[in-house]
Amino acid sequence: MTTNKKLQAAIIGSGNIGTDLMIKILRHGKYIEIVAMVGIDPASDGLARAARLGIATTHEGVLGLMSLPHFADIDIVFDATSAGAHIRNDALLRSTKPGIRMIDLTPAAIGPYCIPVVNGEDHLDAFNVNMVTCGGQATIPMVAAVSRIAKVHYGEIVASISSKSAGPGTRANIDEFTETTSKAIEVVGGAVKGKAIIVLNPADPPLMMRDTVYTFSEFADETAIADSVQQMALAVQSYVPGYRLKQQVQFDRLSGLTIPGIGSNLSGLKTAIFLEVEGAAHYLPAYAGNLDIMTSAALRTAEHMAQRMLASATA
Repeated sequence: MTTNKKLQAAIIGSGNIGTDLMIKILRHGKYIEIVAMVGIDPASDGLARAARLGIATTHEGVLGLMSLPHFADIDIVFDATSAGAHIRNDALLRSTKPGIRMIDLTPAAIGPYCIPVVNGEDHLDAFNVNMVTCGGQATIPMVAAVSRIAKVHYGEIVASISSKSAGPGTRANIDEFTETTSKAIEVVGGAVKGKAIIVLNPADPPLMMRDTVYTFSEFADETAIADSVQQMALAVQSYVPGYRLKQQVQFDRLSGLTIPGIGSNLSGLKTAIFLEVEGAAHYLPAYAGNLDIMTSAALRTAEHMAQRMLASATA
């Protein structure tokens, strides 16, 4: 479909993630345009930037968004606040506009988990989609890459991000991060059992986001798994250019392993994948790859969703 029409979108949350997302939409949005930025701090840099760019702003939260003159024309809302706030925001917005589309960048997980390269096309008609977490966006594609070759009994991910790129929302949702990411490793990644760990690295100068993925699977062709991982990395790079494998995939054939909840005396293949995510530096420095992959995944999902909606409207 070729069209010049765009759907109108708003962002709730004027912090690091929301501001980075706003800039991405302004630069790369094909089917959506940002028309409102919502915050609760009238002095936030995100609201100030939005106002300078001619975008409507409010520091009165979701109620302020709902009072804007053009609220009725908004089709998609991104929520970059916190898990608890998202539950309230979704309920408030849906009380007035039941059919509004919500792209959830918090670990609230009201709607289905969405990893664009794995299951993004499955949820384009959902009213609320959850973008899991930054660690999930970086690592779950790799678990899925192994899963499409061999049954994965266990998947474990360690996401290390610079403490300077972790805002108040991230710090307030550490428990939700681990719970949501662990569950998504299973539901989306295909592992029978998943575990997630996040590390806030205080190093100065700050280090880029680094992720390690371990899977324990049935024995399978190692070359096939390595090829699947490489193909998945290229797919993620289509919307996160700074996403890359740090080294070749590593394999170990193990026996006599015990995994709680899975079994004992297990034999299988351990796969280790090492990743780095460099941010596009749209708002924060390049070391903040955790922000970049989250906002890039949200934009990719929203663009495909808007394209589907526009096509349905003109059919």
